Amino acid sequence: MTAAAAGLPRVPAEPNRAFRDAAKMEWIKLRTLRSSVWALVGVTVSMIGIGVATMANTKPPSAAKAAAFDPTNNVLAGIALGQLVVGVIGVLAVTGEYSSGSIRSTLAAVPNRRLMLAAKAAVIGGVSLIVSEVITFVTFFAGRAALSDAVPHPALDQPGVVRALLLSGLYLPMIGVIGVALGAIVRHTAAAIAAQVALVFVVPAILAGFTGTTVAKFLPSIIASSSLAVAKPDPDTLHPWAGFAVLWLYVAAALVLGDRILARRDV
Repeated sequence: MTAAAAGLPRVPAEPNRAFRDAAKMEWIKLRTLRSSVWALVGVTVSMIGIGVATMANTKPPSAAKAAAFDPTNNVLAGIALGQLVVGVIGVLAVTGEYSSGSIRSTLAAVPNRRLMLAAKAAVIGGVSLIVSEVITFVTFFAGRAALSDAVPHPALDQPGVVRALLLSGLYLPMIGVIGVALGAIVRHTAAAIAAQVALVFVVPAILAGFTGTTVAKFLPSIIASSSLAVAKPDPDTLHPWAGFAVLWLYVAAALVLGDRILARRDV
């Protein structure tokens, strides 16, 4: 099937323009798919609501725990829901096209599969980044107002708070990009979502049960909750910047593997 037959303009060969046009095409797909738009709206409202409710129900620390008390960590209370939804959106950006057959039209317009994967990852990651940072900061300020007077209130000028908020907002886009890569690797929606769930939910829970934080601290969801989203790092988990670097390794490894597998497969 040619690009003309598919009704899509062929992406030009110039690298910069080709990526821009491919990303524009992926953005049109994402924003015109109602399920993705409503999923992002729903997860935004839900995560903010969960975070604010958690902050509102935070109890004052005891004298013995006052020094280590970190209410900023409660901002990401809704992360379990968020990483599931954003991960599924990332997976569907690839597998949805394979299941419907529209991947033929996409590859007719963008024959370079690496470019196609990069464009999908950039759009999913960029949209998720905006949504995630909005969720994080809105939850922080709304949740701070919901804290009882007896609970120490976090503030942006306190050490580590801005860093925790910014890094927290970077977690969901990374999960979304990993979802895109898993979709390219597996190409089957149910199997790719199962792999995503195993990575962010099942494996961390199992390892935490058997090894505590010794091994589990290197897995995405534990990094998000115990490294990125804390203003006061826990010595038993990764330092926030080390955790952030490990997450980038996950993203890079997933994209490289996705690119290699995608390049070797027929449509």
